[in-house]
Amino acid sequence: MERILTAAQMQEADRFNIEKLGISAETFIQRAGIAVADEINRRLKGGRVLVCIGKGNNGADGKVVAGILSKIHGFSVTSINVSNGIFRLFDRKIDIIVDCIFGTGLNREVTGRYKEAIERINSSGAYVVSCDIPSGLNSDTGKPMGIAVKADLTVAIQEYKLGHFINDGKDYCGKVILKDIGMSVWENDFALKINNEDAAKFFPKRNSRVNKGDFGKSVIIGGSKKYSGSSLLSLNALTSYKVGVGYSFLYTPDCVFNAVVGLYPECIINPIKDDGTNMLFDKEKLDEAKKCDAIAFGMGIGKSEGVYRSLEYLIKTYDKTLIIDADGLNLLAENKNELLNSEHACKIVLTPHVKEFSRLSGYNIDDCFDVEKVKEFAKKYNVIVALKSNTAIISDGEKVFINTTGSPAMAKAGSGDVLSGLMCGILSRTDDVLLGVCASCYIFGLAGEIAEKEQNEYSVTASDLIYAIPKALNSL
Repeated sequence: MERILTAAQMQEADRFNIEKLGISAETFIQRAGIAVADEINRRLKGGRVLVCIGKGNNGADGKVVAGILSKIHGFSVTSINVSNGIFRLFDRKIDIIVDCIFGTGLNREVTGRYKEAIERINSSGAYVVSCDIPSGLNSDTGKPMGIAVKADLTVAIQEYKLGHFINDGKDYCGKVILKDIGMSVWENDFALKINNEDAAKFFPKRNSRVNKGDFGKSVIIGGSKKYSGSSLLSLNALTSYKVGVGYSFLYTPDCVFNAVVGLYPECIINPIKDDGTNMLFDKEKLDEAKKCDAIAFGMGIGKSEGVYRSLEYLIKTYDKTLIIDADGLNLLAENKNELLNSEHACKIVLTPHVKEFSRLSGYNIDDCFDVEKVKEFAKKYNVIVALKSNTAIISDGEKVFINTTGSPAMAKAGSGDVLSGLMCGILSRTDDVLLGVCASCYIFGLAGEIAEKEQNEYSVTASDLIYAIPKALNSL
């Protein structure tokens, strides 16, 4: 895993290295400038370059970049000091713009000549490289401070920043490359970026002398007459098999059973009593499900009294891993999370999207995609939260992980249900629930990226994601 720092944490690291370790600020400025220039030279090999320089260390980095590139054959370099407001150089033909206007310390809205400069950069048509973070993008929130540079490439200096990945960060940063400039970062209270190695740990080479009983039992509990999603529910159970579970069960109301049974013979289908529309509380069947290693509850299940009683029963009596999604989350929110306040022996994983988390937490929807808010909620209720968006924030109340894999192609009905099935399969065969949730999100995102490459951003369906999972695992 790789560290992701807040602006304050990065500033503290700067201070520690300069004041305690005695490394000069000029040394780090020189190293940062070299790192950015090296990346530009390696990728672009030449062109007409305009370096946009602001105040502070970021601007100083830009001066170093300009000096280095001007000595490399193939680059024609001009610099502009944005603070003087003279922008004639933007009228020339420019191939590459290097953005060194603002750094991670920006905490106010961009206005005046700086706003005009960023507008010029964004409309230039040039290939834009930002030093550390695109100017105008908040380093902690990933939101533009009124306006921000839209970069093709961002060269992150020493450490990733939260703003590279959350909220609008991905759209403004483009491709993010991390460059080490030899700065010491000593603490461990950072968000962590999930990578291939973290997910691969859940897929070691199997011994030849194994059987299906060695790899856990997963349960999907979902569906209703109104939201049968029959094939998707079966695929949901099938997804658990795709990530290596030994047995996968689907528990669904009687009214859905006939539509589901036989679609995927690998999945074991168990009907639960219903009133003709919604699932009833069926203690016998729930006790049967509780014998398995992980349960995913709530996909398309409705919000009836029977569903609520069933969720309550599992939370209070199940002692393994319970994933709550979709209508399960809605029921929690509508009842003011009283079930989460109750004693629970099981490990609870909540997988809300932003709107669902807003309802659960009471935070405004525009502000709830926030690392500290997710961490606070998880700690308050003793749960693991995987907050889903273009980036996932995952926390158990103590540690925070960030998953950056995924694609806009995944913005389709049913995608979240697929994640629940995938997660249920992985959590059925591990005791490391927190990292299992991280691996699930990572693999799910990889599957989305693969499906997009094979098709496009528009055509991918939830079913396509499931069939991309094996390729995602192969890539590990």
